[in-house]
Amino acid sequence: MSLQSKFNTFNQKIQLTRQDDAYKEAREKDDSITSVIKTKFKEKGYPVIDDFVQGSLATFTAIKEKYKDFDIDRAIVIDHNQAPTDPVEAKKVVLDILENRGFRNAKIKKPCVTADYQSQDLHIDIPIYRKTSWGSYQLAVGKKDSNAENKVWSDSAPRELINWVNDSSAFGEYATQKLYQFRRLVRYLKRWRNLKFSHDVNRKIYSIGLTIMIKQHFTPSIDSEGCPNDLIALKNTVNSILNWSGYFITYPDDQWKVQVSLPVSPYRDIFHGSSLNTGTRFRNRLSNLNSSLQTVIDETDESKQCSLLIGLFGDDFPEGTNNASATRKAVFATSGAVGTSQGA
Repeated sequence: MSLQSKFNTFNQKIQLTRQDDAYKEAREKDDSITSVIKTKFKEKGYPVIDDFVQGSLATFTAIKEKYKDFDIDRAIVIDHNQAPTDPVEAKKVVLDILENRGFRNAKIKKPCVTADYQSQDLHIDIPIYRKTSWGSYQLAVGKKDSNAENKVWSDSAPRELINWVNDSSAFGEYATQKLYQFRRLVRYLKRWRNLKFSHDVNRKIYSIGLTIMIKQHFTPSIDSEGCPNDLIALKNTVNSILNWSGYFITYPDDQWKVQVSLPVSPYRDIFHGSSLNTGTRFRNRLSNLNSSLQTVIDETDESKQCSLLIGLFGDDFPEGTNNASATRKAVFATSGAVGTSQGA
């Protein structure tokens, strides 16, 4: 069995789609809540003209994590001319709906309304947009008690971002295979992040930030017959992110700040306000990953390769065929700090 087949098995174990049986209850809850929001918004005089899934489910890069909530990221869109002047008014309607349907910790955050469901492993984020007659979007920004100047409809491009991530037009030959490989690399690095960082750090290494970094520096590895080599693609992509991206800004005392801009409006820095601690840990761990992947490439014994990869990605990565069990124990004994996972 080839090492690529091991990566394929790993990918199948961790990938999550909206159609998966594991996501069935979350999907049903999402549909039910969306229906209620549409009814309430219509009663308020600003009927919903569109809704769509955002985030990793929309870009086919979601992953499963043990003991972590499933995420719902449902965008609600109303017409610009019918939207309330105060964007927080619409968010209060959603807050009331979530509080009345068994959610806990329901709150209005600056970009969305968010909550956790009490009886299911389910986290929900609901951003609200208004759409202009020429097709542009504005996001409802503001908290429940924000001052008037901090409650605004802010330019945004949610569908453009989804389309940008999903676009394969620049990939050339074997574009579809390259797109699938790109998505696998995102899943691999999400799992690596969740395994290798403490909860306080990994929640600040945002999934959309990782996805943009990988897309902008994706270095595919597909042979002349269309067969992928995910190990080589991952190694070359990580190396490019580290050495050719400009994402990491150097500071004194070997510290780093991470900076990644959205590729669509409003082109903001995703990591704005991120600490030197986060940037430094992120870059140092990426550098370690880069070196470790090279070690895997240089290793000729498949069982040892798999043991090294288990140390990087956890025990969902398959074992090798030769004496893998003993090698795996050794890897875990020396693989370094392991942090709490984070949902996709």
